[in-house]
Amino acid sequence: MLRADNPGPMTLDGTRSYVLRAPGSPGCVVVDPGPDLTPHLAALADAGPVDLVLVTHRHADHTGGLARFRELTGAPSRGVLPEFCAERDGDAGAGGVGAGPLADGEVLEAAGLRVEVLATPGHTADSVCLVVSDGTSSVVLTGDTVLGRGTTVLAEPDGSLRDYLVSLDRLSALDLPDPVPGLPGHGPVLPDLRAVVHAYREHRTERLGQVRSALTALGLTLPDAGAPLPEPILDAVTGAVYADVDASVLPAARSSVRAQLEYLRGRPEN
Repeated sequence: MLRADNPGPMTLDGTRSYVLRAPGSPGCVVVDPGPDLTPHLAALADAGPVDLVLVTHRHADHTGGLARFRELTGAPSRGVLPEFCAERDGDAGAGGVGAGPLADGEVLEAAGLRVEVLATPGHTADSVCLVVSDGTSSVVLTGDTVLGRGTTVLAEPDGSLRDYLVSLDRLSALDLPDPVPGLPGHGPVLPDLRAVVHAYREHRTERLGQVRSALTALGLTLPDAGAPLPEPILDAVTGAVYADVDASVLPAARSSVRAQLEYLRGRPEN
């Protein structure tokens, strides 16, 4: 693991890039090359040769350095979105691990590893987790779907609480022996991913209750699903539910509240 020097309210102590290889493998897989920071990208390139680059989702703190990293290594890259997909230099039209967007359930073989793609939208629509095995043990790279500290923002414009809850359930249901470690995009390693996922689900249920209570206390009624969500309602509920958070994370809180309100007006019985 190499941590980029980009600390902040949304990145914690910095974005984590992962260099993965089976014992004895000369090549490696790099997951999330991170922001466009020359020292970070150079250090990742030095860990090569790089057989494949994967990205867990579209945010620039994970993908901003991808183009330059490909220039440094010539490695193929893949993500859910086509703009993150490129074949190995000189292999245009050859297909293989560097061709086409990632698909849910796809299994990749690289650097002596088995990498299974698990679609986990919610933080963003293109978010994936990666189940990585070397034949004897497994880990799950969670990107920003599950963090090493704190909770995940449901990012605008495509964050979805409905999708996110399904994604948490998929992570809980993985057929892996407990405890399975989680390697997040930010924060420390999670020794027991399933336990953290359970806590995340409880937290989301608690937040939904707080949002409902705020709507009642403020005397607010949500418009029907499909109608624009009034900004004054969004602002009022954010202020009530996240009254004590630091101003630096209020935009993220507001984004998550929007997702919670959209969920409630789409499924008021939940």
